[in-house]
Parts: sequence; C-alpha cells; structure tokens
Amino acid sequence: MLKIGLTGSIAVGKTFVCSVFEELGCSVLDSDLTARQVVERGTEGLDSIVENFGKGILRKNGTLDRKKLAAIVFADKSKMQLLNSIVHPLVFEKQEEWLTEQAIRRPDGIAVIDAALMIESGSHQRYDKIVVVWCNSDIQLKRLMLRDNLSSSEAQKRIDAQMSQKKKMSFADFLIDTSDGFESTRNQVNEIYRRLIKRVQN
Repeated sequence: MLKIGLTGSIAVGKTFVCSVFEELGCSVLDSDLTARQVVERGTEGLDSIVENFGKGILRKNGTLDRKKLAAIVFADKSKMQLLNSIVHPLVFEKQEEWLTEQAIRRPDGIAVIDAALMIESGSHQRYDKIVVVWCNSDIQLKRLMLRDNLSSSEAQKRIDAQMSQKKKMSFADFLIDTSDGFESTRNQVNEIYRRLIKRVQN
C-alpha cells in the first residue's frame, strides 16, 4: 500500500482535493475529523484540554467550544504548542490504527491522510510521498474570511500562526495549486493519481 501525506495551509482547498482522490478510489482520512473525535466529551483528550485551559472553553453541555479555544491559541504561540502537544499524539495513534487497517484491507491501494500540521509535527516522514496543496495568498485570505466569517485581520492572524505556504511547498513531492478553481484542481489531482497508481501497480 502506498501511504500519501496530504497537507497545506488553512483555507487552500485541501477538502476538495481529498474528495477528488476519494472519487478516484483512494482511501482518505481527514485528520480534522480525527482531531475532533479525540476531544469529544468523555475523552482523555478533552479532560487534558480542560486541565490545561480551564472549564471556560466548554459549552454548557460539556462539549468543547472550538471557536473559543481557537481564539485563545491563535493569539498565543505557546498555547498553540500546548494544545498541539495534547492533541497530536492522540491523532497519530488513530492515524496509525487506520493505516494498519487499510494495509490489510487494500494492500494494493493508496491511503491518503490529510493533515494541516503534518510537517510542523514531523509526521510527514512516515509517508511514501507528500502532496502539498496551496493557492495564491490573496485568494487564501478571502477564502478564510468567507469560510469562517472572519475580518481580514483575524483571518491574517490565523494564516500567520501557521508555517508559511512557501516553506510547506519545499517538502512536497507533488504540488497542487487551487488558485484557478475546481476544474484546474481536479485535473492536477487526476494527473498525480495516475502517477501514484502506476507506482502501486509496478
């Protein structure tokens, strides 16, 4: 089985790229979804977050208020690092379980894990190939403002809190530029898939 790490900065179009890989027959795991699962109510992850950030980041029903937590960590790099030190190991464990399952179920398949902080966490080293999704900075800013209903300064603060697109791109085996929209992006994914599937079949 070929293990593909897919990454990119916030609001660059990773979700659409993953959906195309899935349409083509790849197994895809969204690490954002995994990260949500490991901090659900009653989990070790949520208990640890409350211990470190206080009960103020909980909603009345005892679930995590992600927007409130995001406002805290995006404003303070040390708090972001603290949150990542709690969540990342739990996410890695889930990813490893999933990869093991995929290798048994589809030994001649392609497994794609989508994770925004793959390079920052060092987990990119466990993949056979790295795909980095990117787009022009002004487009990224507009997409993030629209998606999360943020002001320009709020959106820029979130972008600046992450590794730069240029640095992420330097780790890539394959690059996908989503700046020109869905059709162009789909064509790039199709081409990369053709190259990957050849490698699996050989």
